[in-house]
Amino acid sequence: MKNSVYPYILTAFCAAIIAALAQVSIPLPLIPITGQTLAVGLVVTILGIKFGTYSVLLYVLLGAIGLPVFQGFSGGAVHLVGPTGGYIVGFIACSLVMGLYFKFAGVSFTHAVIANMLGMFVTLLFGAVWLKVSNDLSWTAAWVGGVAPFLVVGVVKGLIAAWVGVIVRDRLMRAKLLPTLA
Repeated sequence: MKNSVYPYILTAFCAAIIAALAQVSIPLPLIPITGQTLAVGLVVTILGIKFGTYSVLLYVLLGAIGLPVFQGFSGGAVHLVGPTGGYIVGFIACSLVMGLYFKFAGVSFTHAVIANMLGMFVTLLFGAVWLKVSNDLSWTAAWVGGVAPFLVVGVVKGLIAAWVGVIVRDRLMRAKLLPTLA
C-alpha cells in the first residue's frame, strides 16, 4: 500500500468519525461531555501514530477553517481560542502520546487501555490549562470545572475505545485493509 491513496482515504474517513461523534454531547456548565475523546482514542487505537495523528489533525484543521465538525455542528478558529480550545488542541497531543505508546509497546487490549488513559489525561491537561488561562480561573476552578467532571466518563470512554479499537484494528489487519502503522 506504499503508493496507494487508501491510507489517506482511511485517514479522512476516521476524521469524519471524529466529527460525527463530536455531535454526541451532554451539556455541562463550562464544557460539555462529547464523543470526540472517544473517537480520538478509537481512531488512534486503530490507525496508530502516523495516520491516527493525521486524522486528528485533519479534523482540527477542518473545524478551524469553519466546517461544522466541532460539537454542536460548529466550526471556526474561534473554537480553538474559546473555552474548549485546549481540549481540541489536546487531541493532537493525545494522538501523539497514544501513538508513541503503541509504537513502542504494541497494540493489545491492555496496552490500548493504558494508551487511552494516557491520552485522556493529556487531553484533560491541555483543556484545564487553557480553561484556566482563557477564563482567568484559579487552578482549583479549572480542575473542578474542566477535569473532575470528565474523569469517570473519560475512563469509560477509554475502555470502550480500547475494546472496540483493538477489535476493529485486528479485523482490518486480517483483511489486509490497514496500512503499516508507522
